[in-house]
Amino acid sequence: MERLNQTSSVSEFILLGLSSQPEDQKPLFTLFLIMYLVTITGNLLIILAVRSDPQLHTPMYFFLSFLSFIDICFSTTIVPRMLVNFLSENKTISYAGCLAQMYFIYALGNTDSYLLAAMAYDRYVAICDPFHYITIMSRRPCVLLVAFSCSLPHFHSLLHILLLNQLTFCNSNVVHHFFCDINPLLKLSCSSIFVNDLTIKTEGLVFGVTPFLCIVFSYVQILIAVLRIPSAAGKRKAFSTCGSHFAVVILFYGSIFYVYLQPLSSYTVQDRVATLVYTVLTSMLNPFIYSLRNKDMKRGLGKLLGRRKS
Repeated sequence: MERLNQTSSVSEFILLGLSSQPEDQKPLFTLFLIMYLVTITGNLLIILAVRSDPQLHTPMYFFLSFLSFIDICFSTTIVPRMLVNFLSENKTISYAGCLAQMYFIYALGNTDSYLLAAMAYDRYVAICDPFHYITIMSRRPCVLLVAFSCSLPHFHSLLHILLLNQLTFCNSNVVHHFFCDINPLLKLSCSSIFVNDLTIKTEGLVFGVTPFLCIVFSYVQILIAVLRIPSAAGKRKAFSTCGSHFAVVILFYGSIFYVYLQPLSSYTVQDRVATLVYTVLTSMLNPFIYSLRNKDMKRGLGKLLGRRKS
């Protein structure tokens, strides 16, 4: 691994990946290639099913189709580069390429977060105010929610990239991660990271936690509303409409909070495994979670696959 002169700035980084052992590279390549193909296929089927089945033309599935599209883009930003590095002795990525990858990872990852919040709001309105659901969740508000979810994260991501670009990297160019993440890069900087660290702890924390708080508020209101339903069957039906979304939220936010809500100094190799959950595993599991626990989606996928076979 190359060490650079203390007075010069790096022009490229070396991504160590998940393992530096040569015998691990081909098995890891096979595993992540399968996971990537499953992610692309599963999310693409969700999008096609929602578009082709008129019964799925509702706000919940409108948000879900965009979530699947973002998951495809999110996974594509990370996994193909991992696959190349598994089979290549040269695991370098250019400085510009590293910043570009980080930009899209944070922009798309936060878009996922805001779309999950929009879906939670949809479930809140459906259960807590069903008589006004059609009015509140009409096409225009849904489009605005998606537009907001897809645009705002780009400004957040751009801010952190611009701040990172002000740093000097002159101690080492070895990134102990499988993609360009902000914490491992900050640990490589030989200039002051005070502004970056402060921004992460203030703007980053507010920006990241806000959609989560919206989700928590929505589910608290949903729980209160469901507990008021007199029949057990009614309670089960109400909860069943939220089960898939709640499972995805736990998987996504659980891993993110584990990785990022800790001091930079305590960032270790073990955090790479947790990072895999929200970067790779969640995008792959979303289609299964939403299809296996949802009768409407299973019917839509059945119609789509039946049409393809015929």
